[in-house]
Amino acid sequence: MAIDRIEALRAMVERNPQESFARYALAQELTRGGRLEEAVAEYRALMEAKPDYAAAYFHCGQTLEKLGLVEEAAAVYEAGLEVTARTGDGHTHAEIQGALDLLPR
Repeated sequence: MAIDRIEALRAMVERNPQESFARYALAQELTRGGRLEEAVAEYRALMEAKPDYAAAYFHCGQTLEKLGLVEEAAAVYEAGLEVTARTGDGHTHAEIQGALDLLPR
C-alpha cells in the first residue's frame, strides 16, 4: 500500500515539481517507508524550491538524525530557525529549537 502512495505522490511531483504539499507528502511517506536517503533528497528539493516551507527543515533534520548525520541535522535546524524567525512561525521555531537542543554534541 505504501508503495502505491509513494508512486502516486511521485507522479504528482513529476507533473508539478513546484507543488510543495505533494513533495512534502512524498518525503513523509518515504520516511515512513524507511527510505530515509530518498526522503532527505525530497526535503532538500522542497527547501530549495520553497525556502520558507518551515516544516521541511524540522522533518529533514529529524530524518538526518535517524541516519546518524547529526552535524547535517544541526545545519538544517539552524537554517530552519532563520526561516521561522524571518517568517514569524513561532510554533515551528520552538519545535526546531527543541530538536536542536536535544542533539548530542
